[in-house]
Amino acid sequence: MSSHARTASRHRVVVVGGGFGGLFAARRLSRSNVEVTLVDRSANHVFQPMLYQCATGIVPVATIAPPLRAIFRRRRNVCVLLAEVTGFDLDRRLVYARSPGAELALPYDSLIVAAGVRTSYFGHDEYARHAPGLKTVDDAMTVGRRIFGAFEAAEASDDPDARRAWLTFAVVGAGPTGVELSAQIRRAATHTLKREYRSIDSATARVLLFDGGTEPLATFGDHLSERATRTLRRIGVELHMSSLATSVDDRGLEVRSGDGQVTRYDARTIVWTAGVAASPLGRMVAEAAGASTDRAGRVEVLPDCTLPGRPEVFVIGDLMSLDHLPGVAEVAMQSGLHAARVIRHRLEGRETRPFHYVDMGSMAYVGRGHAIVDFRGLKLSGFLGWLMWAAVHLTFLTGFMNRFAALLNWMTALTGTRRVRVFSASDVPSPAGADRAAEAVRGR
Repeated sequence: MSSHARTASRHRVVVVGGGFGGLFAARRLSRSNVEVTLVDRSANHVFQPMLYQCATGIVPVATIAPPLRAIFRRRRNVCVLLAEVTGFDLDRRLVYARSPGAELALPYDSLIVAAGVRTSYFGHDEYARHAPGLKTVDDAMTVGRRIFGAFEAAEASDDPDARRAWLTFAVVGAGPTGVELSAQIRRAATHTLKREYRSIDSATARVLLFDGGTEPLATFGDHLSERATRTLRRIGVELHMSSLATSVDDRGLEVRSGDGQVTRYDARTIVWTAGVAASPLGRMVAEAAGASTDRAGRVEVLPDCTLPGRPEVFVIGDLMSLDHLPGVAEVAMQSGLHAARVIRHRLEGRETRPFHYVDMGSMAYVGRGHAIVDFRGLKLSGFLGWLMWAAVHLTFLTGFMNRFAALLNWMTALTGTRRVRVFSASDVPSPAGADRAAEAVRGR
């Protein structure tokens, strides 16, 4: 196993994860007299809040997933490694990783673990095959192919029942991602694709949104949740609240409602946005440090985001469990900046402070030119909400050209046009009618 060591005279910081937490930590440290090694198994930083826009053809992947090497190309003290972390030796201060070309042992003086979360199926990982999540670029590409491929399959089928199943889209989870995705699928069906098909009416597509809670976007409060409910119903999204998915397969799902009744829904496209679980690296580093994890696998940290007895090890963002903080991008960004600040202050002999989260509010894009925003007591909806939503997202996108491209694509999408749709026949599942026809031919 090779040791990937850089200039030993400077403080060495290894950052695991190139999401919001790792990116903001590495950026802040790039202006300090330290050596930073940023390790991620993806070559790109992904702006996760906009993955649903990639899946529904609004923006291209490149707009929200700039290469990490490009981000840090002018930061000579930052080294980006494409590798998957496989273990931690906290006593020897080593991070073990596997790159495409070698097994690595990365020495550190300070370690920041910001590996994020993955989709949780609440103990039913078998659902993943039929109901992909929306956490990675690959997820967005898969979901996009399934959404637009379903219309192609419906167009090719002459079986009315099969067509109805292909034109039924089920989204499990009514948080921001589920609400935004549902609205955009419905918008694509009623506007973007309306005149593109000859055998089907895309506007008849059903979008079903399921959630175990009593209302969508429940964390936004009753007023904004009610506004979101009205908007979703107005554009045609069918809300099924107090409903839990009990079975998922390639033809649909079964859902148990609040009164205990189980109903079967035929839907050939299902997307799971209902829950998250911590990266396995959380449990790995917790076991190495003798720390505890919560039910979601997040690491319980001290007030300064370090591990008990390991002041040089920080766990931040979605991977940390601290004061019931939500798993949102703002927590990741602020905790990444905090970790970098603590490291800098220690090196300068300055006093350090516990992590203090400043709640910047919540927002969700519900439909064309319509978003809901809860910003420090200021509650906005409709077009004003959309303007604030757009301003915030443009602020945190990486790179001027990506911001310009996103804005241009949003303006285009307001007219109903979505040209970011790339897939081939091999990506489109065979419709049931075609399957039966092929079987009949083979049986002759």
